[in-house]
Amino acid sequence: MTRQTRQTRQTRQTGNTAPRRRTVLGGLGAAGATVAAGGLGAAGPAAAASPGPGRAAPRPGDATSVTYRDKQLLIDGEPAVVLAGEIHYFRLKRSDWQSRLDRAKDAGLNTIATYIPWMWHETPDGTIDVTGGTRPERDLGAFLDLCLENGFHVIARPGPFTMAELKGEGVPERVRADHPEIVPTGWDGAKASTPTVDYLAPAFLDEVRRWYAAVMPVIAQRLHREGRPGVIACQLDNEIGMLAWVSNSPDLTGHLLEDFNGWLDRTYGDGLAARYPFAGRPAAERNAAIRSPEDGYAPALMHDLGTFMRGRFARYVAELRTYAEAGGVRGVPFLVNIHGTGGGSAENFPIGISQLMETYSGRSGMLSGSDFYLGDLTLRNVTDLYLVNAFMDAVHDDDQPLTSLEFDAGHADYGDDLSDQTDGEAVGLKTRLCLAQGAKLINYYLFAGGFNPKLDKPPGDGNDRIGITGERHGFAAPVDPEGRPGVSYEPTKRTAHAVNGLAAALAPMKAEYDDVALAFVPDHYLTEYHPPKSDAVKAVLDDVQGTRGFGPRNALARAMLLGGFRYRGVDLQAGDVDPAKVPVLALATGEHLGAELQRRLVRYLEAGGRLLLSGRVPGKDMAGRPCTVLRDALGLKPGDTLTDADRFWLSVTAHGWAAPRAEIRVPKAQLCAPSRGTTVLREVSTGKGCGFDIPVGKGRAVVLTAAYRCDLGFWLGAFRTLGAAPAISHSPTDPGVFLLTTKDGSGGRLLHAFNVSSGYDQSFTVAERGRPLFGGERVRLAGRSAAMLPLGLTAGGLRIAYATAEITGIAEDRVTFRALGDEAVVAVEGRARCEGARSSYEGGRTVLRVRRGEFTVRKG
Repeated sequence: MTRQTRQTRQTRQTGNTAPRRRTVLGGLGAAGATVAAGGLGAAGPAAAASPGPGRAAPRPGDATSVTYRDKQLLIDGEPAVVLAGEIHYFRLKRSDWQSRLDRAKDAGLNTIATYIPWMWHETPDGTIDVTGGTRPERDLGAFLDLCLENGFHVIARPGPFTMAELKGEGVPERVRADHPEIVPTGWDGAKASTPTVDYLAPAFLDEVRRWYAAVMPVIAQRLHREGRPGVIACQLDNEIGMLAWVSNSPDLTGHLLEDFNGWLDRTYGDGLAARYPFAGRPAAERNAAIRSPEDGYAPALMHDLGTFMRGRFARYVAELRTYAEAGGVRGVPFLVNIHGTGGGSAENFPIGISQLMETYSGRSGMLSGSDFYLGDLTLRNVTDLYLVNAFMDAVHDDDQPLTSLEFDAGHADYGDDLSDQTDGEAVGLKTRLCLAQGAKLINYYLFAGGFNPKLDKPPGDGNDRIGITGERHGFAAPVDPEGRPGVSYEPTKRTAHAVNGLAAALAPMKAEYDDVALAFVPDHYLTEYHPPKSDAVKAVLDDVQGTRGFGPRNALARAMLLGGFRYRGVDLQAGDVDPAKVPVLALATGEHLGAELQRRLVRYLEAGGRLLLSGRVPGKDMAGRPCTVLRDALGLKPGDTLTDADRFWLSVTAHGWAAPRAEIRVPKAQLCAPSRGTTVLREVSTGKGCGFDIPVGKGRAVVLTAAYRCDLGFWLGAFRTLGAAPAISHSPTDPGVFLLTTKDGSGGRLLHAFNVSSGYDQSFTVAERGRPLFGGERVRLAGRSAAMLPLGLTAGGLRIAYATAEITGIAEDRVTFRALGDEAVVAVEGRARCEGARSSYEGGRTVLRVRRGEFTVRKG
């Protein structure tokens, strides 16, 4: 699904009708299984499609060899980096499939991902054709086999929802027409403005079971097995919950409301009446009160409905997994795609994490994947990508690695009207940042464009095609609909080949972190279903939306990254935070923070933890009820909150460790009276405090209630006060340079160096805890570039102490490099040689100085 679709939702329906009995093409050989409408009927699940030529059908219990462990993705037991490209076979003539695979091969990709649209394979008479009996392009097995014959792995994405600019979001309109009870109404009984459905409605699940019974056996026949390409992962549905979120129209069907009311009764018991005035009333009255809430309980309803839907989405995904496994898909990871970027920003992306985390977090065999459309990676949004990767990982278990299932690789002119274009460095910078944070699977979406074929039965909806973009689709992709390389093809190819050169080193590595974490509060993002007529809800939204995660003005998260911290995310709702494991915790919060989380932070501080709080001092829980646990422990009494408006130039001055620093204007400041500690920021007109350094128990808190700008010196000073400093540092540069590291089990490391500034080349030295790295040599990075530089890395039989050049290939007894400047320096333990290099040997180490763009270092 592209950014274009998120901005303009397609609401028109095709209005197909279908008979009451339907046939599944894709059974044993030419035979099919007849399935009654709305369920499997007496025929049972569709049998598996016939294996392709030379492909033996797997026996029950056959083990596949794709799994994950310790943040690694393992294929045939070996760590792997998967670089995939999305190709929609259903938007291409069958004769064009090979040419698009050739493009992917040339680009350096090792995997093909594809949606498998239900609405494409179901024909007007209700037949599900997965063998090409009605159109050659419906032969799913043939496309998968062609991918495997070309040496590609496959990521299968069979819906039931696929989005991808398809009508009905990939679900046949016939399903909604046959089962109107699955089509929800939202707030105040309004009709849904998107093609969403009640995911757990029995009629919808029966239809999905029938679809999976047809498609999963085709996938199952082609699962990866040791030593040969195959399907290495299967995505369950797509962007679950996104349609209701972006339209603020919760799926309030009668079925869901019955489920929700039961959840409320079980959750609150006798205390429900204190929370909701409709407690104890008949179902019809309760339903009406939920659909049209009163202001007094609307914030609680927003929170409770979001919490309830987390569990409901988890039940839905578990149900889909059951259907997939019944169809033979076992032994490969199942994927959940998380939505949430738009307009070049990921500030709302954690809403998707909050919605879907219970579907995969800590669940065996489940992985989450991001869905990113960020355009250029710049000073403005580089923090977005880093933070959401950190928050995704915060809810993972110790084994689940990061993945990205829709990673924008195109040039961003999604309207095909020359209105936008990303630069050639965007895909490389974003790919490298994800890898530096531990991503092991990236799917470039959309890699190759195509054409929206005409529907079998014209519905008279304006274009009579399967998609909403016109005849052509994917015009911004690296490969355009006609199969020609677009402007983003070479950058994507260059990026993939750079990753391939280091894949053997990257695959087993894990990200390294400083002793600083940024707190993720999922409940701050439970705002997707907000009653639109409630002033109380608006007050909650106004409080949390400009602060959560990133901090006011995004300054906290931006300062942490650009200031040099390799920070991790911590799920504050997962349990108490141990100061021994997380010595310093940063938190962006508004006035609303759950009571238990406030108590948890107090326990953290009393046990010796150090907290940097940016935003406002909490005084309410997420339902809007008074809760001052944290405020009381800090000894702060909040007063007025001032804003910079109406010719009032709100300004603050720095004091204590924050001084000397010039007086600056700020957009907002909450004034507080402290009972102890030191005031470090004061509002000019009143002299009252809006920044504090406070001892709490064995710990310490820096509380900043002014929306201070991203002054790196100020924020680093705040962290130093709490005892934290970046372990990896570099000599002064213009803003935009930051350094991350990854490490393998043998101690080999890569330093991931980034310069996201536009056009400003940088040269700098690097140190770790004051000790020079790279022998004190300077590292050179062009503007809008990045590099992965080895430190103590064993590759090709050489132990590379350091190199100011990037590895481009690893072979037996030799490693090839790409220089970043006029001269590269490579230090190798023991003897090594490089043609044309100036060489010295001291202390058992060979140091090579090379003045060529590409060169090879050999052992001996």
